[in-house]
Amino acid sequence: MIDFRSDTFTRPGPGMLQAMLQAETGDDVFGEDPSINKLEAMMAAYFGKEAALYCPSGTMSNQVAIKVHTIPGDEVVCSNLAHVYIYEGGGIAFNSGAQVHAIHGDRGMINAAQVTAAINPDDVHKARTSLVCLENTSNRGGGCCYNWDEILLIQAVCREHGLALHLDGARLFNALVATGQDPKTYGQVFDSISVCLNKGMGCPMGSVLMGSKSFIKSARGIRKKFGGGLRQAGYMAATGIYAMENNIQRLEEDHLHAKQIAQALLEKSFTGHMLPVETNILIFEVTGNWTPKLLTDYLKKEDILVTAISPTQVRMVTHLDITPEMVEKTCEVIAAMG
Repeated sequence: MIDFRSDTFTRPGPGMLQAMLQAETGDDVFGEDPSINKLEAMMAAYFGKEAALYCPSGTMSNQVAIKVHTIPGDEVVCSNLAHVYIYEGGGIAFNSGAQVHAIHGDRGMINAAQVTAAINPDDVHKARTSLVCLENTSNRGGGCCYNWDEILLIQAVCREHGLALHLDGARLFNALVATGQDPKTYGQVFDSISVCLNKGMGCPMGSVLMGSKSFIKSARGIRKKFGGGLRQAGYMAATGIYAMENNIQRLEEDHLHAKQIAQALLEKSFTGHMLPVETNILIFEVTGNWTPKLLTDYLKKEDILVTAISPTQVRMVTHLDITPEMVEKTCEVIAAMG
């Protein structure tokens, strides 16, 4: 099967498996797992933050961050398409007792003027606005990347109003490779950053949350309360170390593959509006005699798996288990479709 459903479907290759076998381990709850300590230090240094915390998933790292930044009754500002809002099981309400002010932005990206307008006044009738969450790249925005100048404008608004600024960087490495931005500038701008290792980086699990030493100390306590205390998880952390050393620049290949498939789709009459393809995600409308379900079923018979994400849209995601030969076959199958 050629699996375009998500970049979470990757499997460890020989090098990553060898890294797991050779990993040094200890008890991370006691702070004694050498591989986890190394990964956390590596990630913090890469993004210019003081400290980091290894978590089982991106959802946990985001939810831990939100819990640290807020108190019950607060309001969190984010896009109406943000992962923290629509794909984390209502976690903001369940875990933090906070509510959301969801902004309709551009492909999941919000701007400084919208953030300013969303901030509640100091009024006993209003929830206290305490946190702004951005997502880069934006999953439901088709893997689009924030304009850096807009991020700086949003940071300025947050500083002016005393708000924390968190980045859901589940696919931040894709954005860095696509834009050439310096990862340390992200550490300077955001109060906290979560980065997934189980997507484009190809690890079987794991996400790293970064921030100041005091923030990570609080986050470690929240992770424990969420049931996320780790023991000999160095076998998994070793995959993150391997990915950091080997899998960042190869994301360029995923981006190229996505653009090649996009070109094949754009030549077909059944392809409606397609979101701009900036990284490794394609989201496009299906029109005419085809529907997302019919298209998904047809491609499955050709051993190609894609996802219908709405009554009108299909999503495809490229990743390190998608080879050039798989892309070529996919383009040939699409070209032969009526």
